[in-house]
Amino acid sequence: MARPSTIRTVEARTIRVPLDSPTSFSTRQVHHRDYAVTRITTDDGVRGIGFCYGGSDAGSLVTRGVRELFAPLLIGEDATRVEGLWDKMYASGLLQGRAGSLMRSLSILDIALWDRNARAVAMPLHRYLGGYHDESVPAYASGGYYLDGKSPEALGEELAGYVALGFQAVKMKVGRLDPAGEEARIKAAREAIGPDVLLMLDANNAWSDLPTCLRFMDRYEPYDPYWIEEPFSPDDIANHARLAQNTRVPVATGEIEAGRWRFKELLDQDAAAILQTDAAVCGGISEYRRIGATAASYGVKLCPHWFHDLHVHLVGSAANGQFVEYFPDDQVLNFRRLIDRQLETRGGRLILPTEPGLGFDFDDKALDAFALDDWA
Repeated sequence: MARPSTIRTVEARTIRVPLDSPTSFSTRQVHHRDYAVTRITTDDGVRGIGFCYGGSDAGSLVTRGVRELFAPLLIGEDATRVEGLWDKMYASGLLQGRAGSLMRSLSILDIALWDRNARAVAMPLHRYLGGYHDESVPAYASGGYYLDGKSPEALGEELAGYVALGFQAVKMKVGRLDPAGEEARIKAAREAIGPDVLLMLDANNAWSDLPTCLRFMDRYEPYDPYWIEEPFSPDDIANHARLAQNTRVPVATGEIEAGRWRFKELLDQDAAAILQTDAAVCGGISEYRRIGATAASYGVKLCPHWFHDLHVHLVGSAANGQFVEYFPDDQVLNFRRLIDRQLETRGGRLILPTEPGLGFDFDDKALDAFALDDWA
């Protein structure tokens, strides 16, 4: 029998990275991003890393969940007993919260365990998880944010630039302006990218009622959107389902959902044709895989949200992973500044890493430059 790999240290810290330019969504503006990062080391010296977006403020809440609640549960445990450790952490966190910051704390530790175990056997994570794609995975270029002074024509030029890089699917933000202003943006986008490129629309919880949402959808539909993302609050599953019944545009959601049970509710109510499960939010790689397996039985595909460096492995290892969301620069996903290696793209696809585990490590100098606290 193989010797257990005992967890010796669990460390976490909070990193705040300013955005070069304030960037807007439908209902809010972001000036900086907080990330919680963690590392787990076993007695054989093998280390795994985990990370998540902790919000635009108070990301230290995620870090505290790692340090104060979950780390003491993991010290001395066998790192390869991932499922058992997941249950142990989940049960211990029930009173503090089954979603939000605490589930992100659990998620990044689960990611670190999977990363450590794949590194220990010198396998890329996507292969360690079973493998599906061979060399690359499909991706869409994510952008189209609201910036002060950014015209519809500039938006179109941005998206056309992604197409010029080889991407045949692109995403833009919607929902901040009035219907006429929104139509001008999507019209410029479609004209710039042409009729055959997939155009995804991300509303970031823009609307609170179906009639208002449908007014905007009437403007969007002639431009052939591939999906409408997060039209309502994530808690308003009923309106997601009603919208799905009243538009030909597929509804996509789930990026800030946690736990397999909420995703099953989305599926049972026909409230999402595409799930955007984020492994750094939903409960880690372990929970992402459970959600993905459930979705497969409904014939639903996953297009995970954010962190392409993580999700390239999850889309790469499952038959119903459809697209990785890819950020071509570090202006929005400025987590790119915190790691020592970037993904390679080719013809609008992401090349699967061949290095062990996640295939990258933190850039310690960058962490130190942006850290709000030290490893502890």
